[in-house]
Amino acid sequence: MKSCASNENLDVAVGERLREERTRLGLNQEAFAQLGGITRNTQGSYEKGERNADSVYLSAVAKAGVDVLYVLTGGRLLRAVEGLDEAEERLIQQFRTLSDYDQKAVHRIVGAMSEVTSLSNAKKQLVDI
Repeated sequence: MKSCASNENLDVAVGERLREERTRLGLNQEAFAQLGGITRNTQGSYEKGERNADSVYLSAVAKAGVDVLYVLTGGRLLRAVEGLDEAEERLIQQFRTLSDYDQKAVHRIVGAMSEVTSLSNAKKQLVDI
């Protein structure tokens, strides 16, 4: 595992956004660091803005679902989703009007609901066997 990257032109906001993305994905620093092929200490340094992440790390965490454009620039990557019906489009539009705090709450709620549904479906499959 690598233990360091660049110390030049540090941007604390990048570290804050990186921490936000890690939290959004529900990972602790250790698990997130493993995804990026680095140590937990290096992950902490990135999040504190003490070091800059390199392209190998950013590529690895992008594969895990991190919006790297957001981490680097503060602008979200717009992901086109085809096949949305009218209700889904309205839901997305309403979601985008929420504060960051409320959007995070919605993510937690929907994540919990999805997990319960998955567990329920798994139980049904066991009963059907």
